[in-house]
Amino acid sequence: MAPSFKPYLIRAMYEWCAEERFSPYLAVAVDSSCKVPMAHVRNGQIVLDISMDATHQLDLGMEAISFQARFGGVAQHLYVPIDRVLGVFPWHDQSLGAFFEVTETVIESTSEETAEQSELKNEITSSAIAKPRFTRVK
Repeated sequence: MAPSFKPYLIRAMYEWCAEERFSPYLAVAVDSSCKVPMAHVRNGQIVLDISMDATHQLDLGMEAISFQARFGGVAQHLYVPIDRVLGVFPWHDQSLGAFFEVTETVIESTSEETAEQSELKNEITSSAIAKPRFTRVK
């Protein structure tokens, strides 16, 4: 398998946003390999603020992005495989971002499936994973 340039583009967009004082956001196609707050997943996707102010111990790695963030005042560890990233962009103008195609994954059930994994499986299989659509409200 050829090396991916996706992690480099994600890091470049993150650094550009930081230099320009924009808040970088990450759009993720959630599947069972992602560790994100399921209460915030909509149509199999989640958008995460990955700015320095919103994260702790951010690691933009070659295989995955991991960090700690607070949701409802509760600190959580998040983990997103690079291949599940739909895009990275500044919040103020999503057209300036870098977006990627993500292949839909097949989720297999096991007898040891947790309630959260079952909920995620049902949500993902009931909705098509597509490029996120953003609506600017003025």
